[in-house]
Amino acid sequence: MQQRHLGRSGLRVSRLALGTMTWGKDTDAEEATRQLTAFIEAGGTLVDTADVHPHAEEILGTLVGDIVEREDLVIATKAVARRDDGPFGGGAGRGALLTALDGSLRRLAVDHIDLWQLHAWDNNVPLEETLSAVDAAARAGKIRYAGISNYSGWQLATAAVKADFPLVSTQVEYSLLERGIEREVRPAAEHHGLGILCWAPLGRGVLTGKYRNATPSDSRGASPHYAPYVEHHRSERAARIVQAVVTAADGLGTTPLAVALAWVRDRPGVAAPIVGARDTNQLHHSLNSEDLTLPPAIRAALDDVSDIELAYPERPLG
Repeated sequence: MQQRHLGRSGLRVSRLALGTMTWGKDTDAEEATRQLTAFIEAGGTLVDTADVHPHAEEILGTLVGDIVEREDLVIATKAVARRDDGPFGGGAGRGALLTALDGSLRRLAVDHIDLWQLHAWDNNVPLEETLSAVDAAARAGKIRYAGISNYSGWQLATAAVKADFPLVSTQVEYSLLERGIEREVRPAAEHHGLGILCWAPLGRGVLTGKYRNATPSDSRGASPHYAPYVEHHRSERAARIVQAVVTAADGLGTTPLAVALAWVRDRPGVAAPIVGARDTNQLHHSLNSEDLTLPPAIRAALDDVSDIELAYPERPLG
């Protein structure tokens, strides 16, 4: 698997990342082990998790040093989202963040996080306080790099300018079905040197085409945990885009999944899409996309069918 620098930093990551959102929920520890093994064997290095998925962190912690050496893995996790009702159970306050970090380190059974990400903007906490926690964590040797997640364009730019410890990445939803970051987030990330990590690069599974006629009983769309998550992208517009992806896949002799993943993987500024999988067989389909580069004509057709409107001020007046 090809490796890319994360933004303008020196951190190199695989251009496909493994997501762990379902680990400990719809994916048990045995299946998670098989997924990580397949990912590592394919040359993957970047694994993404979060403190609000504590079971996922715990499972990953049992595998580091067992099926993969610590130095061969780039571990990314997050903090800010609320874990519990306690005074330090969530939010972007200094105490809450440092408490969350210690919890992640304990569950992951490591002494540092390679990429620690602020999961969301917190209107209730001064940004300076939030960033002071990042700086303290870096000074203590508990994190190597820092990033943000789900920030708008102005939030990203403000944080990038004010941070003493430089931010190297932003993690956002990005796919053929969700291109909103192209208005302001992507230009801001490019200007400030942040690499883009894409969650839901398959449109929450909709771009695979499996929801065109019904909801498969073994899919996330049928899961009590993730049905609303998938439903978000089931619309008439999405159906048109999915059909274009299916048509492209038929013409290329590949799968809709591979087409959708290759499209977002090679967008400007993207370091890595993050893929999660129900099982190892499904993950292999994502890993196989490494061999696909979309022809310019097909990429242009997909750009067109999924295009979003850019107007003033994103597009200057003529």
